This record gives sequence, structure tokens and C-alpha cells, in this order.
Amino acid sequence: MNAYTPQLLTDYEHDGVVLVPHFLSADEVAAVRAELERYIRDDLAAQPNDARTFEKDETTVRNLWRLEKYNSFFRDLGERADIIAFIAPFVHGAPLLVGVETFNKTARIGSGVPYHQDNAYFCQTPPDMLTVWIAIDAVTEANGPVFFVKGSHKDGMQPTKPSGVRGNSIGMAEPSSVPLSTQFCGLLAPGDATIHQCETIHHSAPNTTDFSRLGLLLVYRGSHTQTDPKLKEAYAVAVNATPPA
Repeated sequence: MNAYTPQLLTDYEHDGVVLVPHFLSADEVAAVRAELERYIRDDLAAQPNDARTFEKDETTVRNLWRLEKYNSFFRDLGERADIIAFIAPFVHGAPLLVGVETFNKTARIGSGVPYHQDNAYFCQTPPDMLTVWIAIDAVTEANGPVFFVKGSHKDGMQPTKPSGVRGNSIGMAEPSSVPLSTQFCGLLAPGDATIHQCETIHHSAPNTTDFSRLGLLLVYRGSHTQTDPKLKEAYAVAVNATPPA
């Protein structure tokens, strides 16, 4: 993992998103891939429904959820001391691992993600919460990269509505008007990561290519954050309409 630098934090607080090359090594990426394949093959069928979301074909895994709960390999990765120390300045306190998940975006059928802010799901105040989005496959302009609206976290939470998208049940009432050409596009080599703040607006297109775009996400909050009841109420309505997330 690359070392933390004060400039990285400055850029994060200004833009709401930063790119961190070589967050995981090639060997670590290979180990993550192998364990995800094993977990899907051997363990997933026995887990509760909230452990996964399928694509529309009802067979292909779109997302894995709560891996920190159902798999010790991923819990240990998310709680690794060097990663926790790296994350601490970004959450302005002691980081707590609250989620390990995937966005699989399988070749040709991987679905897109509507414009949203993660805190519509996380419901935390203050918004000292973030996601480390780690590329397991290369993320290219063609296979559905995540686009982030730089600086959008400074404007707070925007109005939401249920999206009807399984795995992304709550989106923004209106998409961002910021041109795509000026948004931050997360083009990543395997092992690279983006870190984005929980109120940074972002989205991605479907994957229509022959190349998968697997991402592993580590989600952290500062230990001082608390649940916002109004945000939680809006999320509950959305997730009840489009479970499991």
C-alpha cells in the first residue's frame, strides 16, 4: 500500500474523492479474487438473502453484501491495522469497519448504478464516512467506471427517491447537472483504489463489454458518527420497495 500523505487528505476534503494507486498488491488482488470465487461457489447459497443481489437474470451476482459478517477473510482484510491507520485521518477519528461488499459488473450484463450519495444508505451524522473502492479487474472508460461529481460533498444531502434498482434502491430525485466531461472518472488498474466521502455524488453506466469490472469495497465510519433518523426513514421506504439494499 502507498503511504498516506497530507496532500491526499487535502485533495480528498476538497474534491470528495481521491485515487490511491497500488492500494493492494498484485498478490493481494489475486487472493481477493480467489476468495470471492470460492465464497460464491461454496458458501453463498447457504447465506441469507441480504448477502447478495443478482442481476436481472436471477443467476449472475451483481453485489455481495456484508462480507465482513459472513466471511473471515474479508473481515480481517477490512480490519487490517495498516488500512485502519491509513483511513483514520479521512474519517476524523477512529475508523470502524461497517461493510465489505462487491460490485461485480460482469461482462456484457453488469448493470449500472444511478446517481446517488452513499449517505442515503448509511444515514450517518456528521458524514465522516467513506468507501474505499478497490479495483480487482481493470476499470476502463468502456466497462462501466464510477464517475464522481467533484466537490459535491460540500453541498450536503440532496433530495432522494426510490430508484427501483436492486442493489441501489435509493437514488437522487434529480441527477446531477454537472457535465460528464468534468466529472472525476475512476479509471483504475487492479489494486488501485478510489476513496470517496459518503456525500459525494457518483454513478456508473452498465458494462456492455467483454471484460468484467469487479470492485471490492471497504466501508468505514468514524466511531463518533450517529444515525440520522430522517435519512434512515427515507432509506427504509426505498429498501422495502426494492430489497435487499
